[in-house]
Amino acid sequence: MHAVILAAGEGTRMRPLTYNRPKAMLPVLGKPILRHIVNSCIEARIERVIIVTGYQEEAIRAHFEKADLNIQIEYVTQENRCGTADAVGQAKDLLDERFLAINGDSLISPLTLKLLAEAPPEVVVVAAKRVDDPGRYGAIDAKGDVVLRIVEKPATPVSNLANLGIYAFDPIIFDAIFQTRKSSRGEYEITDSIQLLIEQGHTVQYRNIEEPWIDVGRPWDLLNANELLQQTLSSANEGIVEPLATVHGPVQIGRGSILKNGAYVMGPVIIGESCEIGPNCYIRPVTCIGNRVRIGNAVEVKNSTIMDDTKIGHLSYVGDSVIGERCNFGAGTIVANLRFDGRSVRMGGLNTARRKLGVIMGDDVHTGINSMINVGTSIGPASIVAVGAQAAGIYPPGSRIETISSKPR
Repeated sequence: MHAVILAAGEGTRMRPLTYNRPKAMLPVLGKPILRHIVNSCIEARIERVIIVTGYQEEAIRAHFEKADLNIQIEYVTQENRCGTADAVGQAKDLLDERFLAINGDSLISPLTLKLLAEAPPEVVVVAAKRVDDPGRYGAIDAKGDVVLRIVEKPATPVSNLANLGIYAFDPIIFDAIFQTRKSSRGEYEITDSIQLLIEQGHTVQYRNIEEPWIDVGRPWDLLNANELLQQTLSSANEGIVEPLATVHGPVQIGRGSILKNGAYVMGPVIIGESCEIGPNCYIRPVTCIGNRVRIGNAVEVKNSTIMDDTKIGHLSYVGDSVIGERCNFGAGTIVANLRFDGRSVRMGGLNTARRKLGVIMGDDVHTGINSMINVGTSIGPASIVAVGAQAAGIYPPGSRIETISSKPR
């Protein structure tokens, strides 16, 4: 069995994190989403993976060139990113047998892939899961296990069966893709191609998936994914833990990293390579720290993702946040993560459904000493939060936030 992974998209809903990287390369538990998907393919005994790339594709190729994985990986570029059907269609010349197609922004179990791979030949199979809010996804209208139609993000859901974006196809799908017209969104949708097959009399079934499935559609979903997957973490130490540093629970420490005296790390926590942690800092669950990160004296980090080459200066607090690469926190930078009224945090008018959420910060952001960042704030890359300033709201790339009353500009 072969698999096609769709990873060409820009991921605009994941900004500011995707200005400098594809959505599929955002980290969950210390690894890119795409790496998790490929690992699931390996465990499911899939022999060959074709990755459809596009936006910032160099990052994807560079990552897998360095990885020593027991699977054949090939690439095809989607030059004009105009929908999922077009993306699958890019692999036409590389496939002449049954294959799986997988969206590159979801975390999936290898058991799910095995279930779809075992479906009868000449039957299109759609992975589905019963959810409380099917309006967020494509909803499946079915009779028994036979799919009658898939309705994209319906205002009135036809069922509580959500389309997970994982399919088993025969090459006949390429004929349907060729006949597919653009949707109202101006894209060629793979669900429209599947609907064409249904109308032409082909059998389309769904499989109800009981295994974990995590859709990463918004930046805070990275935190949700970490929280759900942290139970799989085991301890490993390739670094140095000084005598008066304390480690509790499952903690992974990468090669060349050091936990200095007084550092208190409560797992599950991942610390990458060549990091300097402490002295006298507190790293709380569920925190994922990238490579070459510096966490200074009297810093507390809780349930956050800190990407490569970022430095968090002494006397700072970061909670329930995603921090990009090469950021620098001046001493005393405080990130608020809880509303006074305890309600769900909103970001850009969207309800995150999270009671605690701090900042989503792009790459190369600098904060001055004693600066403050309010709950549900998004800061674009290469921005500056000046000394003593307060950031609150949505800031585009290159913003300069200078006073407490400052607004995005």
